[in-house]
Amino acid sequence: MNLRELDIVGLYVAESRVFGDDRGFFREWFKLSDFEVAGVSFSAEQSNLSMSVRNVVRGLHYSLAPRGQAKVVTCVYGALDDVIVDIREGSPTFGAVVTVSLAADQGTTVVLPAGVAHGFCVTSETAALSYLLSSPYDAPHELEIHPMDPEINVPWALSGEAILSEKDAAAPTLAERRAAGQLPRFA
Repeated sequence: MNLRELDIVGLYVAESRVFGDDRGFFREWFKLSDFEVAGVSFSAEQSNLSMSVRNVVRGLHYSLAPRGQAKVVTCVYGALDDVIVDIREGSPTFGAVVTVSLAADQGTTVVLPAGVAHGFCVTSETAALSYLLSSPYDAPHELEIHPMDPEINVPWALSGEAILSEKDAAAPTLAERRAAGQLPRFA
């Protein structure tokens, strides 16, 4: 597994080989020893799986958990665009948006640092995202920013109208979260 830092401080893409034959394919999507070699520390405390249909946009979600919440995400079925936004006050890359295309048959995993906002858009008929969390879900500390916030201007890969949850559709903008003092600090 090869890790490469992207345009947000602490954000990495991990690429591994895909071994395919007439039965299907096999790939690694998380290997702690390779993370450690790259200088990335990660300890999983929870694992989640999300299945969605085309044009579903989930996010932009982030956590203000006291211990922080880093993520390791990969697509295990179909294809999607994974979106990461640096919303950490004081970060040299504050406001940066990175999109990584993920597909189950590719060897790509995204490693997100604590404090960034995360979302994704399904680009295939259906897709499943699997992710590891460095701290468990903690409802009072889990927040969201409206995924269509014009200040952030995420280039969602939609082929029709976005399908949002009620919670995401009613989410505040980045400016509103900032004014309320509800953004994480860059460590």
